Amino acid sequence: MHKTISYKSYQKSPYRSIKHSTYFDIYDELFAPYRDKNITFVEIGILNGGSLFMWRDFFGPKARIIGIDLNPNAKKWEEEGFEIHIGSQSDENFWNNFNNSVGSIDIVLDDGGHSYEQQIITTEMLLDQVNDGGLIVVEDTHTSYLSGFGSRKYSFINYTKNFIDKINYRFGNFSHMNSDGRVWSIQFFESIVAFKINKVASNLLSEETHNNGISESAADFRYYDNKLISKILKINSSISYLKAIPGTRFILKLLINFLSKSTNKVKKYFK
Repeated sequence: MHKTISYKSYQKSPYRSIKHSTYFDIYDELFAPYRDKNITFVEIGILNGGSLFMWRDFFGPKARIIGIDLNPNAKKWEEEGFEIHIGSQSDENFWNNFNNSVGSIDIVLDDGGHSYEQQIITTEMLLDQVNDGGLIVVEDTHTSYLSGFGSRKYSFINYTKNFIDKINYRFGNFSHMNSDGRVWSIQFFESIVAFKINKVASNLLSEETHNNGISESAADFRYYDNKLISKILKINSSISYLKAIPGTRFILKLLINFLSKSTNKVKKYFK
């Protein structure tokens, strides 16, 4: 922590800021590539203003630093050269006005009220606002395991788990009805979730490719450690007329699916 660039900037800030000790290594990993560049950085949650100065020092003078808070007194930080917007992060109308006013963004850091409603609405309203190569970083996601921040069923972490499914539904053999191309990847840390935006990559057509290498017609051993499935497949391949019987492939697929679920080896890893 003490050797990180972000922690040094944190210590330089003339005004109070509160950060967890585990966050600084994460900040350096996620934000270091954006230092000394012309970026637009948005932080939600200002309190005493200390983090605004921290990020100005960290990113350098080329960065456009924007703060958002519900407390109208936060407007005073405009005198220090920051852009300040007052509004509720759970208010979709606020975000519509903010997006129209600010334009595209490179990094969003949500350190606001940490309720599930605030975190989810903020993410949803800003996903299309972030440039390719940009980030939405949500802090203090441990509130998803605490009381007083909303219904656990609709916690922010459950929202991100649902988003993982949406990303994987982009696979070419699946219906894209449940997929989502706004997020390229999601990175999880202790108490922090980072959404990485790359609309070009996340909207590529997912299809199988082959290089021009020589094929050795290698046998498929994927079911070799399941003796029963392996035996069934061997019988199926050795009796050629089975393939001509209608419905054989469908029944074989159902049988393999059933037998592949019969193992208990990994249950211990789901506790």
